[in-house]
Amino acid sequence: MWVILGVIAIVVTFINLFMYAAGKDYKIAMALGLSFTALTLCAKYSLVSMWVEVEDWSALMDVVPGMERALWFLTIVSILLNITPIIWNEEVKDST
Repeated sequence: MWVILGVIAIVVTFINLFMYAAGKDYKIAMALGLSFTALTLCAKYSLVSMWVEVEDWSALMDVVPGMERALWFLTIVSILLNITPIIWNEEVKDST
């Protein structure tokens, strides 16, 4: 489930950027991109929680350390990409 939500988050983030570049209202796409990023994190956390419940320590030891770094990186990138249009709008307003 987390993979599907993650792919949707990536797609919606690029839709956000394309809508901004086309001069269309991008705010809904931005909210959806950030929302699907949050849902991806929740789904991944649920998977880890399930591994703890069934005491699958090998899965936890194997996956969690690398997953932590990847999730931090991808979440930061998602936030930065989704708020890029807001930052660019502020720069355009300041320069005029």
